[in-house]
Amino acid sequence: MPGTVVIGAQWGDEGKGKITDLLAEKADVVVRYQGGNNAGHTIVRGGDEFKLHLIPSGILYAAKTCVIGNGVVIDPNILFGEIEALRARGISVDNLRVSGNAHLIMPYHLLLDGASEQRLGKFKIGTTGRGIGPAYVDKYARLGIRVQ
Repeated sequence: MPGTVVIGAQWGDEGKGKITDLLAEKADVVVRYQGGNNAGHTIVRGGDEFKLHLIPSGILYAAKTCVIGNGVVIDPNILFGEIEALRARGISVDNLRVSGNAHLIMPYHLLLDGASEQRLGKFKIGTTGRGIGPAYVDKYARLGIRVQ
């Protein structure tokens, strides 16, 4: 079974979410394989606007299986918020799967992110402050907390 992969080559904001949404219509499975809730995409379906940061846009198609893979760092508050917002609008999340090996963004990751930016002063990176970088540091140091 062939697969189609959408990869950004310009440090974000290339329209990956829009392309993924267009391709999702003909796909069986839509996978978010890396990143965190710093990314976002807005999908308009039948005049309704949906803003997603973690859940793949394929969730708007009832028959699609959507996967959040083990390369994604997940802020549980954001994930559960998106799930509840979709359910409140009548969108089923029954076909959503989350890898047990995905790492969690913990509250201390957000604090570390902010402290690191403050410490760097005028040389700061300009992160979104959502704890994604520190969560990946823990993941690759084998210290992170996983979904499982």
